[in-house]
Amino acid sequence: MSDVLALVEARLRTALGEPDARAAITFLGTDRIEVLRFLDGDVVRYATLGMSAQPMADPTAVIADPLRGPRAELVLSVRAGRADTDKVLRPLAVLAASPQVEGLVVAPGASLDTGEPLWPGASFTSVLVAESGGLVEDLELDDPMDPVRFLPLLPMTPNEAAWKRVQGAAALEERWLRHGTDLRDPLRPGVPLG
Repeated sequence: MSDVLALVEARLRTALGEPDARAAITFLGTDRIEVLRFLDGDVVRYATLGMSAQPMADPTAVIADPLRGPRAELVLSVRAGRADTDKVLRPLAVLAASPQVEGLVVAPGASLDTGEPLWPGASFTSVLVAESGGLVEDLELDDPMDPVRFLPLLPMTPNEAAWKRVQGAAALEERWLRHGTDLRDPLRPGVPLG
């Protein structure tokens, strides 16, 4: 599956340029997950590399299909220089390993919780998984493999995450839009939910 990761990295480089830093983390019983950092003006982007090596398996399946199933990598974009966001590498790697560790299928609309601030001083402990196809185009693979989707992550405060559980992802995204929320601001306050 290293050929899949080579294609994924090539797609990331085409879309985001050359990474200026990378870190690798391996959790017990999982494949290695890398996090690549890309600078784009005043925005820094973090992209996982390794999550898509295996398809995500339905946790109720008796046997995981080694070829078929959704594949994804995660992309987080934040404004540079406003917070120590490079500390997000470990939480991002944990989220990228969750399909292997927990049998989780990560899809748009899902909430992923890290249980700790995404970076020091962050008011965000979870993310909303957004739709792919914007910043980094989906990567088609040979049949019968599903394409790799590059899923943007939108940081959520605990109150936003709780509100999203009740109201749904679309309602939270609409509220962010209505209030002109800068989702890339690593210091942003939570959106008014009343």
